[in-house]
Amino acid sequence: GYPSIVASGPNACILHYSENTRRLEDGDLLLIDAGCEWGYHSADITRTFPVNGRFTAPQRAVYEVVLRAQQAGIAAARPGHRYEAVHEAARRVLTEGLVALGLLPRGVEESLAMHHYREFFMHGTGHWLGMDVHDVGAYKVEGKSRGLEPGMVLTVEPGLYVDPARARATFHLREYSEDEMWDRRLRLGMAAARKLEEEEKAKAETLVHPIPKEFRGIGVRIEDDVLITAGGSEVLTAGTPKTVEEVEHTCAEPPRLPR
Repeated sequence: GYPSIVASGPNACILHYSENTRRLEDGDLLLIDAGCEWGYHSADITRTFPVNGRFTAPQRAVYEVVLRAQQAGIAAARPGHRYEAVHEAARRVLTEGLVALGLLPRGVEESLAMHHYREFFMHGTGHWLGMDVHDVGAYKVEGKSRGLEPGMVLTVEPGLYVDPARARATFHLREYSEDEMWDRRLRLGMAAARKLEEEEKAKAETLVHPIPKEFRGIGVRIEDDVLITAGGSEVLTAGTPKTVEEVEHTCAEPPRLPR
């Protein structure tokens, strides 16, 4: 297991928020990232709920982009595909959604090439899962993304996090490869590689883009545990409500635990 992340309102935009002390308010989203152990194997699940039981229109718009991205990532999680295919599928859908919502200044292909989605999605789409929550195992083999095989278990957990205090974002107009970036970090060391990255960013043109007020402070992540099977994949956590309709229906149900 691991310490639960229970983040409401703008705290849902903090990836590993751990204070868990903010009072819930009407109109908040509540992000819960939690899991248990069974048979020495770990679970890792995230769901995002509206505190008052109903998503606002902006919350629903962001949520549905994340949900579509997760569905695309799960569809890519199958034998014969490489691990990176899951991230590639999810980041494309997230980028399409961010462009449609007016959160990115350029079109989909340019935004992907320049990784502008990272302003709102700054982590990977998943990790190996097993006896440890972030289980051991290489993500690359001989310089290439590792192939997915039956029996492997991974999380698929895209998210979008819109900084509540940022009225505008500065985007660097430079294309780069994530693979080349990580290869350089491994080759030169993190400090030296990041110094070069900052120098390259400083030379690039920038574009300041306003962040629509209605989206500021919205943080959504949806995470499931996925087993690679011979014929595709199985979502081990599929019993947890996930669509907008399922989540709102669950929120409307009476408490199941005695008070």
